[in-house]
Amino acid sequence: MPLSPSSVVIAVDLGGTQIRAARFTSDHAMAARVALPTEAGAGKDVVVSRIISAIERVWPSDPQDKVLAVALGAPGPVNFERGVVRFAPNLPGWDNVPLRAMLQEALGVKVFVANDADIAALGELRFGAGRGVRHMIYMTISTGIGGGIIIDGRLFTGGHGLGGEIGHMTIEPFGRQCSCGNIGCLETLASGTAIARRARERIAGGEPSALLAMVGEDVARITARDVNAAAQAGDALAIDVFREAGTYLGVAIVDLMFLFNPTLFVLGGSVTLAGDFLFEPIQDVIRARAPQPYREATRVVRAELGGDVGLWGALALVETELGR
Repeated sequence: MPLSPSSVVIAVDLGGTQIRAARFTSDHAMAARVALPTEAGAGKDVVVSRIISAIERVWPSDPQDKVLAVALGAPGPVNFERGVVRFAPNLPGWDNVPLRAMLQEALGVKVFVANDADIAALGELRFGAGRGVRHMIYMTISTGIGGGIIIDGRLFTGGHGLGGEIGHMTIEPFGRQCSCGNIGCLETLASGTAIARRARERIAGGEPSALLAMVGEDVARITARDVNAAAQAGDALAIDVFREAGTYLGVAIVDLMFLFNPTLFVLGGSVTLAGDFLFEPIQDVIRARAPQPYREATRVVRAELGGDVGLWGALALVETELGR
């Protein structure tokens, strides 16, 4: 059910470098949108004030437009029930921040705070690739790897609101230590950060690649975007690096098939711009490892909402929580 005609929702996507906010009208139109630098290094209080500033810039000027709620997606583990950001890797000093209470006090309206990948999952479920699906897993593959699990049309966050951290599943038990403290997380093997690191390691080890010329012979400058560009141009090393990442993602997806038996996997994030170089090895692993009843009942598709998925997800969160 859509919002009442005079109600609007304010959506916020909090990132390590940018804060985006938008106002959605009752017919799901994005009526206003703004982006501000996060200034994470200035500390928690500055970031919170910038969140409020972004919200104020999209707040309705017409007094007849009632703000039904504000919803915000935050990086890192979030206790959804309490609206507390437990910690945020890209936001220094953010440990157990009661963000919902802080924003409700400043704004005087209902506020929801959730993990950004969980919110993105709701966005794709309601407005993107997951429309009409009841059981879905969303994965965002970018600098890190996040995820959101939808069970029977509802977001699953676990007993303490910290569930669904797909990027921190252990895939390689004796692998590299992750920033979360665990060993061999999926994020250390298939994220954009991991892809860039793997390409740098292989080139430093003497393997030939067009990547070296692309970065002026400075291996340290290689990014996942560079690896993608090289792969699209036919560079064998870059293609193989994406095949490695896709293989690890495929292993994780098969594990999740066994655990949750979803109807659909939706994959988003900047790394998915590699297209078939990433998705073909994913499908190869699924064909090799998943039993037929799982394979034939589950699709893997690309996300549809692009860079604004967090804003659409915040709108979906409000509508879901308020039963609209």
